[in-house]
Amino acid sequence: MLREFRDFIARGNVLDLAVAVIIGAAFATITASLTDDIIMPLAGAVFGGLDFASYFIILGPVPEGFAGNPASYADLKRAGVAVLGWGQFLTVLINFLILAFAIFLIVRWANRLTRRGAGAAGPSEVELLAEIRDELKRR
Repeated sequence: MLREFRDFIARGNVLDLAVAVIIGAAFATITASLTDDIIMPLAGAVFGGLDFASYFIILGPVPEGFAGNPASYADLKRAGVAVLGWGQFLTVLINFLILAFAIFLIVRWANRLTRRGAGAAGPSEVELLAEIRDELKRR
């Protein structure tokens, strides 16, 4: 059983997938930082100092003895208050769109590279055999 597991792990597809997951997680961290630390503060500055992550709607009662800041989304969530965090959702949505666009660009670039490589390889075996057949028929 261990040998089968080792053979399974050693397959190229599994290793490629593992590398893709690790790089994807690292890339997601970079994208989150780009969104949280650069894009959203710039958007906030353009729109008059808005911090989108702090926009929320309180849906439930604030518990008695709440010691946090009632204007803090994080404090209210920690206290278990039902909060609709639409600003946080907007930040995550922008983060996703940036990540999806970056992956689109990478896939597009990879497809162009494979098309170029396929075009430079010359005719396929089937095409060559068809040419040989046609030449033999002409003789």
